Amino acid sequence: MAVLGCGIALAKFIYVVYIMNVVIVFISFKYFLIFFYSVGHKGKFGHEFLEFEFNSKGRLRYANNSNYKNDKIIRKEAYVSKSVLNELKRIIEESEICKESDKLWPEPDKVGKQELEIVLDGKEYFFMTSKIGSLSDVKQCEDPEGLRVFYYLIQDLKCFIFSLICLHFRIKPV
Repeated sequence: MAVLGCGIALAKFIYVVYIMNVVIVFISFKYFLIFFYSVGHKGKFGHEFLEFEFNSKGRLRYANNSNYKNDKIIRKEAYVSKSVLNELKRIIEESEICKESDKLWPEPDKVGKQELEIVLDGKEYFFMTSKIGSLSDVKQCEDPEGLRVFYYLIQDLKCFIFSLICLHFRIKPV
């Protein structure tokens, strides 16, 4: 395990709940969680996915399995400073994703799916849709504005995560 930044956001755990293979940890003070999971190809040639998670203790977990030419899964874990968590919260709040609903978004299909779970200010938000390849996929949706907010937030979060992973571990995250 490694430490990113100069501090760690501290919080006490109360209990852990497992829902849909996602671990949700509830804590007593200002709990914060971001969990993203994207799965692409899943079949006889392997399971392609990208997953990352931030929690209020500052723990960053990252996993990437492209299964390209029998590549092995990349797993990294580190702790980030409170200022990094604050920037992450700012990105989420400015995106206004918490005002959106995934009811009119495309359902996950054989192409893939994307899940985003956010626990912020005592409220939990969960979004799930099919894998989005480009903005043209977004425009064909029944709720293009809401899906566009999701699409751009995911792009921002990926860029943020990849930068942290690349800078700290000196690897190419993708």
